[in-house]
Amino acid sequence: MPDDPITQERTRNIGQMFSRLVPHYDRMNRLMTAGRDGRWRTLAVAAAEPRDATVLDLGAGTGDLSEEFRRQGARRVVGLDVSGEMLIRARQKYGSSRIDWLQGDALRLPFPDESFDAVASAFVLRNLPDLAGSFAEMARVLRPGGRLVGLDITHPPDTLWGQMLRLGFEQGVTRVAGLVSGDRSAYRYLPNSLSGYPTAEELSEMLADVGLVDVSYRRLSMGAVALHVGRKG
Repeated sequence: MPDDPITQERTRNIGQMFSRLVPHYDRMNRLMTAGRDGRWRTLAVAAAEPRDATVLDLGAGTGDLSEEFRRQGARRVVGLDVSGEMLIRARQKYGSSRIDWLQGDALRLPFPDESFDAVASAFVLRNLPDLAGSFAEMARVLRPGGRLVGLDITHPPDTLWGQMLRLGFEQGVTRVAGLVSGDRSAYRYLPNSLSGYPTAEELSEMLADVGLVDVSYRRLSMGAVALHVGRKG
């Protein structure tokens, strides 16, 4: 529930943590993904069919996904994030031509019903304290026929290779990122954010539960990242 004090506190804590990461955020994204996150964002934006669309970038961070939407022809983009510091950095990087930067909460989207042709997020879903409630809000602001796109880390396949990927993420990449950034507590949080997070299959079911159709997903980065897509009927 959006008015639950525990949910509100978790939202504030997440916002404060990411605000601390602003000086290192872009560099750490490149480091932890070996530079592949840009390609993943390109695929996510293309899946939203952005040409001439009005788009909500939920959890916009420092603006990379919003900028990719603009590059691929979106008519208007709203980049929304709980962290005002992230949005300041996004505005510095990309300006405000066809992109509106707005501070807000994923559980209380400040938009009327059916406001957007697409709602998308990149590496945000794991951080939402009420994922089901956030999906309901995303579906609410989508127009009929609009697309919801979610790009995020996921549980690797239950194979030997998947176990190696998980170990590398938990013990290797995030430790190096914490050391380089100087904020070890934040980067210890990242692998822990998969605890209790739905599998890719379960996430698809959650999207269907809020009324989306044609729900699908594809795995990227040898299974460690998932790109989900659903359409509002």
